[in-house]
Amino acid sequence: MKKELYNIYVQILKKELVPAMGCTEPIAIAYAAALAQEQLKEIVKRVEILVSGNIIKNVKSVFVPNTGGLRGIAAAAAAGIVAGDASKELEVISSVSEEQHEKIKGFLEQTEIEIKESDSGYIFDIDIVLYGENHKAHCRIAGQHTNVIYLGADDKVEIERIYKEETGNALNQHELLNVKDIVTFAQEVDIREVAETLDRQISYNMAIAKAGLEGEYGARIGQILLKSYGDSVQNRAKAYAAAASDARMNGCSLPVIINSGSGNQGITASVPVIVFAEDMQVSKEKLHRALVISNLVTIHLKTGIGRLSAYCGAISAGCGAGAGITYLYGGQQKEIEHTIVNSLAINSGVICDGAKSSCAAKIASAVEAGMLGMQMYFEGSQFYGGDGIVTKGVENTIEHVGRLARIGMAGTDKEIIHIMMEK
Repeated sequence: MKKELYNIYVQILKKELVPAMGCTEPIAIAYAAALAQEQLKEIVKRVEILVSGNIIKNVKSVFVPNTGGLRGIAAAAAAGIVAGDASKELEVISSVSEEQHEKIKGFLEQTEIEIKESDSGYIFDIDIVLYGENHKAHCRIAGQHTNVIYLGADDKVEIERIYKEETGNALNQHELLNVKDIVTFAQEVDIREVAETLDRQISYNMAIAKAGLEGEYGARIGQILLKSYGDSVQNRAKAYAAAASDARMNGCSLPVIINSGSGNQGITASVPVIVFAEDMQVSKEKLHRALVISNLVTIHLKTGIGRLSAYCGAISAGCGAGAGITYLYGGQQKEIEHTIVNSLAINSGVICDGAKSSCAAKIASAVEAGMLGMQMYFEGSQFYGGDGIVTKGVENTIEHVGRLARIGMAGTDKEIIHIMMEK
């Protein structure tokens, strides 16, 4: 593999697999609010928030961690203003104390907070203005969770960047991803270059999975799966991943390592692979290489779809997990390609109707599709070009899914948001 491409793949992993606490959209709101508060440097009297429909969708129903059980856009902004540490980015409210919970609630009760839907046309758009007694501060994030395109107070501008939607969802480097090179990279990469990133993913995401299995979070999908369907490795892979989402969507304060800007996708791409690796008692190096495949396949699939859409991101991550598990079983490029195509044929089109408890069940379904896609090929069965959106060649099928999600489901996305916003 050419050294330049090798280095790009290393950087993609390190850039995408970063820690976040809670659902990433409300955390991005808290981050923007904390940045604005740093600029204001006085007591906030009024808050104006403009957010895109997809942000509304992904924040409306989810708990904001470390707030004492609060939900929604206003709660996320209040947490960032009152107790956020912007230097921690997507862990901005990881150090909130219990005493600060009451201060956040008091801020919500005493402060005028106006929330409107943005008409910018950006899919990912968070625009926050804070007003004090004598000054105002402004922060705007677009395209990705930490992509600050404007930051300043009064007439002083700290950050101002041009953002174009057509290039905002898929970074140019990500467009160099393809399954053939992903498999080659996973086989050739010096594990020492990515071990810290992957070990953190293993530690964080398994910790929140175990918390989800032990606590009373959400709809308890992970617990129900284990109780109902037993302790096979296939069921545990689904249950642990679902349990991690149970906890994350419902207020657990443990961080996760995200993938493509999503904690649920980071969980889905990693936890099933880790569960299988532990059951198979493979080496740590084998697990690392399998996680390289699962994570990069997930990022590759998401590149053509975009960060936020009507297409459930867990489906892409489930395909990634299936690819990683296939590698654990000795599969190489051919087997991994067929696993991905089979998996995409099974579950593509599952809608994203925001972050909430049911995400855990969708994750279980996505992991099931990934495992079934693998088993189909190992049993001599597969879907062929011409079967629906499946076409000859894994990259062509991936491109079709990207078109389906990005273009075909654009109207679906708008209707989902309309439905969710109905009183």
